[in-house]
This record gives sequence, C-alpha cells and structure tokens, in this order.
Amino acid sequence: MDVAAIHEELSARAQDDRFFGAVRIDRAGVPLLRAAYGWASLTWRVPCSLDTRFDTASITKLFTAAATLQQRDAGAFTLDTSVIDYLELTGTAISPEVTPYQLLTHTSGIGDDADEEAGENYADVFLSRPNYSVRETADFLPQFVHKPPNFAPGQGCRYCNCSYILLGMMIERATGMSFRKYVTEHIFGPAGMQRSGFFSMDVVEPDVAEGLTPIVAEDRHESESAGVTEWRRSIYSYPPIGSPDGGAHVTVDDLVNFHEALVRGALLGPDSTAAMLVPHEDYRQRPPGLHRTGFGFEFETIDGRVRSYWKEGINTGASGMLKHYPKPGVTVAILSNLEEGVWEPLKMIDELVGA
Repeated sequence: MDVAAIHEELSARAQDDRFFGAVRIDRAGVPLLRAAYGWASLTWRVPCSLDTRFDTASITKLFTAAATLQQRDAGAFTLDTSVIDYLELTGTAISPEVTPYQLLTHTSGIGDDADEEAGENYADVFLSRPNYSVRETADFLPQFVHKPPNFAPGQGCRYCNCSYILLGMMIERATGMSFRKYVTEHIFGPAGMQRSGFFSMDVVEPDVAEGLTPIVAEDRHESESAGVTEWRRSIYSYPPIGSPDGGAHVTVDDLVNFHEALVRGALLGPDSTAAMLVPHEDYRQRPPGLHRTGFGFEFETIDGRVRSYWKEGINTGASGMLKHYPKPGVTVAILSNLEEGVWEPLKMIDELVGA
C-alpha cells in the first residue's frame, strides 16, 4: 500500500482546508501511517495531533453494540426480549414485538427523531426544543416514541439512530449506571482507550477538536464576495454531550485499540465476539448480499466473502470511519472535525487497499 501517496493527499487537503483530522492505517497490527493534519481549533490555530479527541458521531454505536452484548452475556436480557416490556414504555408508537436484535441491525422499523433516509435534518429537531435540554438518554424519548413506524418489526431494514437510544436505556436499566459511565468503565477501560470519553460542549476539556462547518459568502450576505469561506461552530446542531447513538470523543489510536480489543476477545465472550464480526441482515433497498448490516458494523460482501466491515460517523462538524479489510489484514481509522472531511480520502484508501 502506498501510504506515502495517502499522506501527500491528506497534507494537500489540509493546506486548503478540505481535511482537518487524524488517520491511522495498520496492517496485521503494525502501523503503516499515524499522522494528524490541519486544525483542531481554527479559532486559536491549534493543530491536530495524535492526542486530539474527535467526535465520532455514529461510530459510537459500536460501543453501544458491544455494551448491549455484554449485558446479553450477563443474562440481563436476550436479543429476543421485548424492548417495550423491559423498559416499561407503554403508550408509545413502538411495537412490543421490537427486540434488541432488531435495534442492533436496524430492522425494528421504529420511527427516528431525524429520519436520514427521508432527508430529515437532525438540527431541525431543535428548532422548537433547546438542544442543551437533551443530556440524559431518556431525554431523547419525546423526539421519536410517538412517530409512526416505517414497517412492522423485522420486515425491513432502515437506518435508525434512536434504535441505539433504546439500547442505551436497556443498558442503564440492566446495570443501574448511566450509559456514559458504563461504557467508560466497561468498554473504554478494557480496550485501553485511555483518552476516550464523553465530553460536554459547555465544559472545558483539553485536546478536543472544534467541530466546524464551512459557510460561503452567498449564504451570509449578498455584498460579500462569492466563494469566500468562513466557518460556523457546530454547537447548536446536536445535544451538548454524547449519547448511545453518537458523540463519544476518541483518538485514532483509541479507535484502533477498540477494534483490536474486540477481535482478540477482550470485550466479549467468544460467541458474542463472533456475532459482532459477521453480517446478519441485508439492506433491503440495495442489491441482496452486497451490503449487509450487523451489530453496529456494516459489511461489504463479494461472492459470499466479507471484503470489508466498517462503521462510519457523520454529523455537523464531524466525520469518521473505522474500517477493516480481513484479507490483507488492514485496519483504517480516520477522524475529522469537518462533516465532509473523510469521504474523499477514504475513496483513495479503499482503492489502494484493493482487497
């Protein structure tokens, strides 16, 4: 793999503000590239480093999936348990037939607070409700529990953030701990993710990247020169602290540490480890068998073989990817504090891996 070409491309993108972030690429556990680019804080001109913690957005769902399987292994519930009965959430639009398995694989059909596949914008959720009022897992409930389902449980596959909110509530009910405390102690700790955490935007925390969105002049004022770019901080676009569906902050090294710990069985028992590393359902709106979903991860399969599995994250002021290619044994972790930061570099990496 030509990691020098990847480094050159990322450096060029950082020069013209198209990529701020960090990347790590390993083969068989040996780092081929560990580097940071651009600005962690454009306001104060603080450069990104390998110690910078980035918002992972939906990559957080991997930690929730692992925590869910830990509690399944502990006997708190099964993957066929009725979520509504377990949480005592009566009087909602969610069917009592919905199970943790369906929540993990996005096959529950429940309504989402911002349905990405329907083109809904997550920031619009907070037009009539202050985002800073959503701090605890249960605070999300009014945003989705009364929305009609998209399909009957198990009869489709549609990406749903709030599926993982319900899983987080099950973890809290099972353990008597807050979701963030549980994941910090039982996922980040055993995985050696020493710099990872859930950091609130209204609390000073060192080495946390500033989420940014570029805005062009024509969006600001007609008299300004078109094409001139300024920047907006992403402080009003989502809740002030991470939750089971997104928002944990990690370094690229810690993201690789998570994958390594998962694969070697440091987080889950043998059966649950195996279950998390294989696909379970087809994305039904796509060609059968090519793009499948599992417990947190998604899978690309070719002729029945898993070419790669991954979890991506995207939000205003955040993008990221953890991706593994089994045949060449290559793991990629890339995090950015720009919403569009990682996608073009990832295409290049994917072509160079060519697994």
